[in-house]
Amino acid sequence: MVKITGRARRLRIYIGESDHYKGMPLYHAIVLKAKELGLAGASVFRGIEGFGANSRIHSARILAISNDLPVLVDIVDSVEYIEKILPFLDEIVKEGLITIEDIEIIKYANNKNE
Repeated sequence: MVKITGRARRLRIYIGESDHYKGMPLYHAIVLKAKELGLAGASVFRGIEGFGANSRIHSARILAISNDLPVLVDIVDSVEYIEKILPFLDEIVKEGLITIEDIEIIKYANNKNE
């Protein structure tokens, strides 16, 4: 059983749904790289409305259909593992926001028999 507890970091990447890297959605490229680097996990969340540095509002409302909704990629792992993915993010995230914060993991467990 995999278990992680204690001090860690949360990496958040705020990008647009229409952002791409090498022909695939940017969020998918980030998740694939996180898996390749052995990070604990990554989650992608699609926003219903938001705006960023360009101040354009992107919305999922019926009257304001957008092809570029906000997307958040959330990754939690140790400082060592979070630092592994930062050079890749610096290279591929051309527009967006990247944040890192210190956190405390209370529980992270896999109940599969290994």
